[in-house]
Amino acid sequence: MAGGILAASGMLLASLATSLTHLYLSIGLLSGSGWALTFTPTMACLSRYFSRRRSLATGLALTGVGLSSFAFAPLFQWLVSRYAWRGALLLVSALSLHLVACGALLRPLSLREDPVMGGPGTQLTSLLHHGPFLRYTAALTLINTGYFIPYVHLMAHLQDVGWDPLSAAFLLSVVAISDLVGRVASGWLADAVPGPVARLLMLWTTLTGVSLSLFPMARAPTALTALAVAYGFTSGALTPVAFSMLPELVGTGRIYCGLGLVQMVESIGGLLGAPLSGYFRDVTGNYTVSFVVAGAFLLAGSGILITLPHFCSSASTSTSKPRDLVTEAADTKVSLTKEGLGED
Repeated sequence: MAGGILAASGMLLASLATSLTHLYLSIGLLSGSGWALTFTPTMACLSRYFSRRRSLATGLALTGVGLSSFAFAPLFQWLVSRYAWRGALLLVSALSLHLVACGALLRPLSLREDPVMGGPGTQLTSLLHHGPFLRYTAALTLINTGYFIPYVHLMAHLQDVGWDPLSAAFLLSVVAISDLVGRVASGWLADAVPGPVARLLMLWTTLTGVSLSLFPMARAPTALTALAVAYGFTSGALTPVAFSMLPELVGTGRIYCGLGLVQMVESIGGLLGAPLSGYFRDVTGNYTVSFVVAGAFLLAGSGILITLPHFCSSASTSTSKPRDLVTEAADTKVSLTKEGLGED
């Protein structure tokens, strides 16, 4: 709810901006802080709500990202043409204020392992000494470095190879629709197929990296459309399993601190990826190296995922079935009964 107020306030102040610095402070700092306070607690809360169908629940929740990326860009352009950019930002501020109502609908759950986990300081110390968590964070940081490159540079790449802007924008819409389908399909598959969720995450990450690396090699419209569908589906598919895997790694009692720490670190990759790709474009004169390097980052991240616990195990650690979870905090192992966490 606090995030909704900050996000709306930032957009409201941005509508009064008279310089680019004002936009950096209002949208970048104020609204950005609001979005951070909104997204991370919401996803962590969702992980505590579900145990058996966590991946599917996460995939369904994240369809909002695909829907908004498909619909909001043309909507905002229409608002700008109708009300100018200041009026458009005022309306976006009003939309952002609805996050307060969304936050009011979330209800915190008290889980059996919460008292054992200690406070935020204890949890943070525990996570910083948790080897699998640190490797998982490193993997997601590498994945994030290459993940967003098509959203930033694909349209420019298509125009470089002779596409007109309208056709290039249509291809981005194809990516967004495929992303939406991939999120739901992957969430269902992760809960339906036995075995560690890390395997599915590694599969989707590898396929996303390969599709990214192949973009510069494709020239025909059919090939580029096929790659756009493949990238959209696989990049969307890796998102819900990335979120649903974290509670299995650190326990639901540490999910707020764990998810916040993961997103803080992986954002570094997302921040550096697009400028690095732009630098390669400026140096080489095309986007070939940019997309190949972006794919290599994802492939490197998928390699780290292989080192996570139970990756090669034949036992099922999927979220599709209730199971005993074992969490560690301050060198204390706590066994949680199926009755405590087996119900949604």
